[in-house]
Parts: sequence; C-alpha cells; structure tokens
Amino acid sequence: MYVLVENGQITKYFNNPKGFTLNDNQYAADIFSKWSKDEKEAIGIYEVEYDTSNKKDEEYYNNTNEQFKFENNKAISYFGTATPKRLEDENAVDENGDPVLEDGVQVINYGLKTEKKRIVKQQAAGLLAPTDWYVVKASEVADYTVPANITNYRAAVRAKSNEMENMINACTTVDALKALYDYTEQQDGTITRPLGEWPEEVI
Repeated sequence: MYVLVENGQITKYFNNPKGFTLNDNQYAADIFSKWSKDEKEAIGIYEVEYDTSNKKDEEYYNNTNEQFKFENNKAISYFGTATPKRLEDENAVDENGDPVLEDGVQVINYGLKTEKKRIVKQQAAGLLAPTDWYVVKASEVADYTVPANITNYRAAVRAKSNEMENMINACTTVDALKALYDYTEQQDGTITRPLGEWPEEVI
C-alpha cells in the first residue's frame, strides 16, 4: 500500500497501483513497480510501513480501526489501544438504560467466559455422542452392561469438561483466559496448554 503525502499530510491512498494526476502531471500505474524508493518519495509517494504493536488477538480484544500518519519521513499504519472484551455476562439495556426484554425475558449479553464454556460443553457432547448407543442399549436391554472402558471414558470426558469450565470461571482478566489456550513447550519437549486436553477417544 502507498500514500501520497503533500505538505506533510497524507492526501491520497493507493491500495492497488493505479495512474494518477499530481500538479498537472500524469503518472502511470507502473511507477509503483518501476521507480526506486527515492524516485517515488521525491514526488510524495511513500510505501506504508505497518506498526501492529497495539493490535491484539481479535478473539479476546476489540481493536481500533487502522489509522495512518506521516512522521519522521515515514508513512505509518498503526492501531490505537485495544480494549479487552467483556469477561462476564451482563443484562442488555437500551439507550435509556432500561432492560431489553424478549417475550418478557431479560436479554443477556454473554461474555467471553460463557462463550468459552459453551464451546467446552459442545466439545464434550461431541466426544460422548459416538458412545451414547452403549448407554441407550443398557437402558433397553436388561442383560446388557456398558463395557468398563466406555464407562470410564465417558466419566473422564465429563470430569475434564467440569475441570475446564472451572478453570475458565476462575479467570479474572482477559489475558488470564487467553493464557489457558496458549500452547508452550515444556522442559520435556512436549507442547501443552494450561487448559489441558480431552481424554483419548476409545475405539
């Protein structure tokens, strides 16, 4: 991406090379590829440098819109300070501060914790689904018993689900929640995350 700088101010943006007119002079689109950096800057065309130091993971933060500035003879794209997304649920209110109701029920704006716990529950349900038939059969066939390895696996999935939800609930900051999902290399060479992993599926 390039910008046109006039009198120290950015006046035009070029997302893609294209011809333009400047001071009654016509410039073809190929100057962006054929001209040197110094030649382009001599007429005010600067390639944008990107500063993403303030940009954070959009799953956990609300970033500002991309902004541009020209300083120290450089055209820079940057972001303002990111805002952490809400951790906890809250009651929805309108512009007057009154509760937002749907069919007489308070509407809830769900926070990151609830969203993450919902995913955990969905994953647990998905892991349990392939072995549900064992439980159904045991409830319908009097002399059938669910194999011990299946029973143990299903119990382990539920226990891990509860453990993960408790760890999510314990987080008091967005950074703490994000850290649960960050994989790091351990001394033994394994790559793990604080949240842990699900039990190995039974065959």
